[in-house]
Amino acid sequence: MSTFRKTALAVAVLGSLLAGAGTAQADGGTPAPGRNSAGDGAQALCKRVPKIEKRIERSLGRLDGTADARGSIARLEKRAAAAEAAGHTEVHTFLENRLAARKALKPTLEQRRKDLAEVKKWCEADRDEDGN
Repeated sequence: MSTFRKTALAVAVLGSLLAGAGTAQADGGTPAPGRNSAGDGAQALCKRVPKIEKRIERSLGRLDGTADARGSIARLEKRAAAAEAAGHTEVHTFLENRLAARKALKPTLEQRRKDLAEVKKWCEADRDEDGN
């Protein structure tokens, strides 16, 4: 069988499967209300909230660390200042760009922490409504 025929056959089989799945879904009626009805992955997200919280807090703690802490903004500022004092302009520019990115990350993580707190409230309210 030629490659063209194999490809055409695969496309035809895939098309018929997709068409069959669409009609089966339409005939099944509407799904029951709840977390999974939207297909947005809310149930999986609710399960992961504690891990996500922990990861965000760990990242923010690292950014806010002292000048001795790896990954902290203070340490990167210290390294950039040392590079500038030593006259290493290329290294200083590189470290300053990393510093700018790291400083921009902090408000993003803080916003995610706020958003995740709202998700956590929603998950708890939804769980109470479901009786679980």
